[in-house]
Amino acid sequence: MNKHEKIFVAGHRGLVGSSLVRRLTELGYSNILVVDKEKVDLRFQTAVNQFFEKEKPDYVFLAAAKVGGINYNATHPADFIFDNLAIQNNVINAAWHVNCKKLLFLGSACIYPKVTPQPIKEEYLLTAPLEPTNEPYALAKIAGLRMCQAYHKQFGFNAISVMPANLYGINDNFHPDRCHVIPGMINKFYNAKVNNLPQVEAWGDGTPTREFLYVDDLADACIFLMNYYDSPDHINIGSDVEITIKDLSDIIKKKIGYEGEIFWNINKPNGTPRRKIDNEKLFSLGWRPKVSFEEGLERSVNWFIANKDRFL
Repeated sequence: MNKHEKIFVAGHRGLVGSSLVRRLTELGYSNILVVDKEKVDLRFQTAVNQFFEKEKPDYVFLAAAKVGGINYNATHPADFIFDNLAIQNNVINAAWHVNCKKLLFLGSACIYPKVTPQPIKEEYLLTAPLEPTNEPYALAKIAGLRMCQAYHKQFGFNAISVMPANLYGINDNFHPDRCHVIPGMINKFYNAKVNNLPQVEAWGDGTPTREFLYVDDLADACIFLMNYYDSPDHINIGSDVEITIKDLSDIIKKKIGYEGEIFWNINKPNGTPRRKIDNEKLFSLGWRPKVSFEEGLERSVNWFIANKDRFL
C-alpha cells in the first residue's frame, strides 16, 4: 500500500476497525476513509454501491460485522446471519465493481469445527460440525471467506481472508449482554467489587481453553498481510497464548481487586472445549505478535475503568 492511496476501513468504530485506524495513522498512511453507520448502512446494497462509486477506495479492510458473546449469539441467530451476510456481500461486491486493488476480509476462528485436531490448521475448515451456539455467525464468516475466493477465481479480484483468535483490547464492547469473555469478566468483576457483591457467576465449568490475541497485534498483522500476502487461501492470526477460562477468571479477578467468590454455573454452556489455532503459516512469513498477554490485559482493564460509565 502506498502511504497516500485511499484506504477504506469498514467498521472503524469497532474493536478491530478502530485499532486499524490508529495503527495506519501511526504508520503514516494519510488517506484513511471511514464512514458512520448513520450515513452509510453497510447492510443496504444501494447505499454501499453509491458510496463506493463516489469514493473509489484503493484498499479495503472489511472489519464491519455484528459480533457478540456466547449468549448474544445464541439468542439473536437471525440478526447474526443476516447482518453479517448483508455487510460482506455488499462490500466485497462493491469493492470489486470499482476495481479496488485489494480487500482484506476479517473472519473468526469460530469458523472451525467444534471438535477438531488442535492446534487448528487452516485446512480443517468444514471437516466437522460447528459449535451450535454461534453457528449462524460462523456460517456467515465462512460464506465471506468463500465469496472472496470465488471473486478471486472468477474475476481475479485480490481479496484475502484472515481468521483471528479470540480478540480483546481497548475500545472493546463491555456491554454485559453482548460482550465476549474477557470484557465480560472485566465488567462483572468490577461491578461486583464496587457493589460489594459476595459472588460472581461464570458460565460453564471453566475448563475450555482459548487463544487470545490483543487487537493492536491483529491490526499490525492485517496491515502486514495487506502488503505482503496475496493468496486466496485464508490465513490464521493468533498469539500462541492459550489459557483456560478458569485461569483467565482468576487473573482478571486479581487485576480488578475483587475478593469475593466465583460461582461456576454448569447449567450454562461451555462452548467449544478448546480453540487453539495453528499460526505456522503466518509466522513463517515473518510476522510475530508484540503485546504480551499481561500487558494487553492491563491496557484493557485500565481502558474499561476510564470508560466504565458507557457500559455499567
